[in-house]
Amino acid sequence: MAVRGRRRWSACLGVAVLTVAGWIALGLTVHRGPVDLGSPGLWVYGSLVLLGEVLLASAPTHQSAINTSTVFALALLLRAGAPSAVLALATASLIANFVIRRSLVRAVTTVAVYSLALIAAGATMQVLAHGSVWTGVDRFRVGSLPAIAGVGLIFVFVGVSLDGLVDALLHDAPMLAGLQPFFGVEAIAAIAVMALAPVVDVAAKTSLALPPLLVLPLIAVQRTAAVSRAKEHQALHDVLTGLPNRALFRDRMHQAIAEARRSHRLIAVMVIDLDHFKEVNDTLGHHVGDLLLAQVGPRLAGCLRESDTVARLGGDEFGIVLPALLDSETAPKVAAKLLRALDQPFMVHGLELDVGASIGVTLFPEHGEDPDALLQRADVAMYQAKQQTGGFVVYALDRDPHSVGRLAMLTDLRRAVEEGQLTLFYQPKADLRTGQVIGVEALLRWRHPQRGLIQPGDFIPLAERTGLIQPIALWVLNEALAQTNLWRHEGLALSMAVNLSVRNVHDFAITEDLATLLERWEVPAHLLQLEVTESTIMHDPANAMAVLTTLDGMGLRLAIDDFGTGYSSLAYLKRLPVSELKIDKSFVIAMTTDESDAVIVRSTIELARNLGLRVVAEGVETAEAWNQLNALRCDVAQGFYLSPAVPAQALTDWMHRERRPELWLPGRNGSPASVVEE
Repeated sequence: MAVRGRRRWSACLGVAVLTVAGWIALGLTVHRGPVDLGSPGLWVYGSLVLLGEVLLASAPTHQSAINTSTVFALALLLRAGAPSAVLALATASLIANFVIRRSLVRAVTTVAVYSLALIAAGATMQVLAHGSVWTGVDRFRVGSLPAIAGVGLIFVFVGVSLDGLVDALLHDAPMLAGLQPFFGVEAIAAIAVMALAPVVDVAAKTSLALPPLLVLPLIAVQRTAAVSRAKEHQALHDVLTGLPNRALFRDRMHQAIAEARRSHRLIAVMVIDLDHFKEVNDTLGHHVGDLLLAQVGPRLAGCLRESDTVARLGGDEFGIVLPALLDSETAPKVAAKLLRALDQPFMVHGLELDVGASIGVTLFPEHGEDPDALLQRADVAMYQAKQQTGGFVVYALDRDPHSVGRLAMLTDLRRAVEEGQLTLFYQPKADLRTGQVIGVEALLRWRHPQRGLIQPGDFIPLAERTGLIQPIALWVLNEALAQTNLWRHEGLALSMAVNLSVRNVHDFAITEDLATLLERWEVPAHLLQLEVTESTIMHDPANAMAVLTTLDGMGLRLAIDDFGTGYSSLAYLKRLPVSELKIDKSFVIAMTTDESDAVIVRSTIELARNLGLRVVAEGVETAEAWNQLNALRCDVAQGFYLSPAVPAQALTDWMHRERRPELWLPGRNGSPASVVEE
């Protein structure tokens, strides 16, 4: 605490030194003169500078350091020298700040910055443009325009740099963070200053009535720059909350890491996930959920320094960067403070909503030296906290034994989603009595550029734990329905089965997404079958029942996948709106050699028939298994004996080669596996 107090004192001292220097420079410059207070030109320019400052100060958001006041101040510098320009701009700035009641500290520092920037520009004018810092430029020549451009650039650079330095010192932020927001758009605005300041002065020498006519064009330039800044802001901020988005969050992390390396300090990264937000959305609707999310940012920011960053990473997940920490004990204290803030009820439409949160914490450089590693490990810690029913967890390697491989896989998986490395294979399902192919199951594969084809069991659990499962699931559903539509137009009316994860089954948003996708691809709802496992349902039976009932009401068909491997209540099973049971392949593969497995398969078929459900046997790999299942009156077979999962085109070619493409008879036709290798 003592160290932090010394740093705060040093920052205040730095601002004080800069401010005093600016005011001393202002006083000496005005005293040195000459300043002709009786000059009509000075009063015209002074009025225009004041107008620009009032417009700047009264703007609802931060405006550019380049505006109408600075254009006229630079024109006055060229016309009458630094004393008149400094006096006019300083006076106008103080009046404008008084009008809007800005803090006294910010008002006096602004005047100091303006003064130093104008004096630096005046000195440049004397060196480059053969004018005088005290009296300006007598007359312009075409050859002087590059020098005038240099004067404008010096004014912009000094003003922006000093203003950024003041902000960084006052808010305990990295120096680069104070400078970065100004450059880019600021450079374009500086060109306007360089071009228009001499024009203003030339117009004034013709008639003092002409400079006011340039106010509207200058305001137009300023507004154009403001629109550009607004678009840039929208690209880097979340629309709902106004917080930085993931892209800007990563940029702030890069800045914090660079500053920490220079200063040999620590930074902390936090990932925050709201614990009961889904229940709010499901019960009260997404509109209420959005209103709640909009309140989270201010509550988090209220616990932090101005130099810290709060961002919305997506959904109900938020990120925080704490730069320039002196010790590793600060981050846990801040995390505990954030939890206390989020534990307080949120008021939305008169309702008290309790959500709570889980927080994962990582430290630079202990837990990683780049944004990806820090974010991923914070994500791991956050899920550990969630498994402990809330609170915060600081990442520890001994609680993440597979961290290296997991982090590498997670990084690659995020890239795979963005770069289109995912693909769908399709495995046909056939009627056991006739051999007719009645549908397919869409199975996800990852074409990894180094590891080759990766099976879903190797990456789907990771996606479920990190929140990537939602975009992956939507991609799978979209691709599967697009392929269903294509097959329908080719005369192949095949049903499409797609697996749903735990998060999908318990998220009501899936119903809206499916309705949109079915309409987009013009696929009848009965052609889409959604498969869920027993464990997925029993994770939250009541919520699963609500979601599945809604899907059933939309006309979709539902199936219980891997039946026999989970722990479900038969009484609850009877109430579920499912039409199909899929016997897990582990029982089907061994049924011809293991009597116990044969009994399980037989009992499952009888149970399904008593419940009025169709039965699908997965893992049918031999003719013996096919025939035995047929004798047991199983309905549908799926497995390598029919075909492995293959790309869509291979399956299409195989079916079109048959005289009756809807038929597949075991032992007679070649399977698509003979055409393409998985």
